[in-house]
Amino acid sequence: MKEFDISYGDEVASALRDGAPVVALETTIVSHGLPRPDNLTVARQIEQAVRDNGAVPATIGMLGGRIVVGIDDEQLTRLATSDQVAKLSVRDLAVAAATGADGATTVAGTSAIAAAAGIGVFATGGMGGVHRGAPYDESADLVTLARCPIALVCAGVKSILDVGATLERLETLGVSVAGYRTTQFPGFFISDSGFALDWSLDSPERIAAALRARQQQGVHHSALVIANPLPTDEQLDPALHDRVLADGLAKLDSEGITGKAVTPFLLSHFHSATEGRSLAVNVRLILRNAALAAQIAVAAAGR
Repeated sequence: MKEFDISYGDEVASALRDGAPVVALETTIVSHGLPRPDNLTVARQIEQAVRDNGAVPATIGMLGGRIVVGIDDEQLTRLATSDQVAKLSVRDLAVAAATGADGATTVAGTSAIAAAAGIGVFATGGMGGVHRGAPYDESADLVTLARCPIALVCAGVKSILDVGATLERLETLGVSVAGYRTTQFPGFFISDSGFALDWSLDSPERIAAALRARQQQGVHHSALVIANPLPTDEQLDPALHDRVLADGLAKLDSEGITGKAVTPFLLSHFHSATEGRSLAVNVRLILRNAALAAQIAVAAAGR
């Protein structure tokens, strides 16, 4: 093994060798997205949701400068409890490796690593997108998905972002988006962002067929985003959502918060203003996405 080669957990390495279904999972939600100690508990529940639906979880992170695909529980605990965990997008991976860093991979970082590792399905909560009022400020998730032929299962983009502009950018970048049993794009905390989709796929088997078609045609090499909304009875109350979002956006302006500080500020505002209800919704949607991703991986593996 070379100095900076990707390392694989034993279970994931065996599954990839045997053609068994594998689902990639990110670690930013563990280190930066959820409060302690809930983060570690939820991370284990996400892995279990993948297992319960017939696939092998491949949680991805960096430990001591080495990318690990399929971190074990001790490594997961390290990323969940340390204050010295870097947030790693694609651009950060080589520099972080050279410095021997511990790091949690974003949607972009995880997508790129999963594609390099030969893992075709990735589950997350919500993907990044174009920021409100700042069309020049967009997540690296978008351009990375344009280069990575994976299936990304998510609950849309975070509703604190500009959903319409994000969908336009995905179209420009050639990234396919299909709703799972819906023609409405979900809004993360809420089931319907108000934006329609051209395509809907109604089963894991149909999604697997779309992945086979992409591979066999050899024409399209970008991601397929599967937008998986929460049932309406599990979403955050839309009226509460809209009120909290409006209050949060007003606070951004009054406090002069910009750039990278915007998203964590708004997510923290949602958590406090909804008295933890937004966190419960966040956990529900990532568990549902992990289950669906595993079902897709099983269908794609023909098992």
